[in-house]
Amino acid sequence: MIPVTKPYFPSREKLNQYIDGIYERQWLTNNGQLVQQLTERLEAYLGVENLLLVSNGTLALQIAYRALGVSDATPGAQPEAITTPFSFIATASSLKWEGVQPVFADIDPNTWCLNPANIKAAITPNTRAIVPVHVFGNACDVEAIGSIAEEHGLKVIYDAAHAFGVRYKGESLLKHGDAATLSFHATKLFHTGEGGAIVFKRKEDLERAKSMINFGITGPDTIDELGINAKMNELQAAIGLCVLDENEQISADRQAVTETYNHFLDGKLQKQRIQAGASYNHAYYPAALESEAKVIELMSSLRDSGVLARRYFYPSLDSVAALEATSTACSESRKLAERIVCLPIYSGLKFEEIEMISKKVLKVAQ
Repeated sequence: MIPVTKPYFPSREKLNQYIDGIYERQWLTNNGQLVQQLTERLEAYLGVENLLLVSNGTLALQIAYRALGVSDATPGAQPEAITTPFSFIATASSLKWEGVQPVFADIDPNTWCLNPANIKAAITPNTRAIVPVHVFGNACDVEAIGSIAEEHGLKVIYDAAHAFGVRYKGESLLKHGDAATLSFHATKLFHTGEGGAIVFKRKEDLERAKSMINFGITGPDTIDELGINAKMNELQAAIGLCVLDENEQISADRQAVTETYNHFLDGKLQKQRIQAGASYNHAYYPAALESEAKVIELMSSLRDSGVLARRYFYPSLDSVAALEATSTACSESRKLAERIVCLPIYSGLKFEEIEMISKKVLKVAQ
């Protein structure tokens, strides 16, 4: 089978060297040497400060909400956060899990990111934050969102799970907002097997989050607040260090896959409009077909040939009953969710495989 993506496995020889060091030090977790090394290298590679490694991307969101006070309880009022319905479930479920009511505002039909024009109408006296998503690595309109947040005294936490390495106007996209969270899940552009990170704007928020991910412990005999276990371990960091060494090649491989698809498909499908001034990391290859019927037909045709595409992101989260979310009209998100498909993209995908997939797409799309 050709999956929609697959984990990149780095040099086994180099990984073994890191693992040998772990065995020599007898240190597996609690801010070990490799976690510290990966933190420093990622800050340098991404061009950011105040980066905190955690055990997965969902906990990254939850810790960010708590560190920034978004989920602090208020008598008689449930805190709310405005977010996008066109995303992976974790964006909204992490809010719900922390006692924050997701409030959905519709997306821009071209960029597929949260539309700033729809945010103001969703603000209530209980709104604490805006949680936009850099969907498929495409930068949100960060200036407009930042302006709204400043006007209304709201925190901004970007779900940047897809946006590893993306730059905006010459600087890291992750510098925008009060915090930006990353997922280092096995199938991401950069991964640690399972893991994640938070990039904070302010050092004081980073310091608070550091204690939160270790049960609120701040010293051998001191517990300052309630926390949780969200620490990254040394084995995860070892994988991350190896993958980071090879990340330029991984990115080049994915860009080549994108360019090959574009050779066959440009002008034949609706594509996401990349934000002006932003780079693109080729983490996904999304496209929208004419109708949901076309998507179902394509998925079936590809599956018959051993190809697993995915309907990222379906369904639109404003239609998920378990979230019990409130929303403004999210017609653009629902229309896109019905028509979206992500085609396979990963290092090692062959030209002839991309050609075969593209021909099946064209047969259905035309």
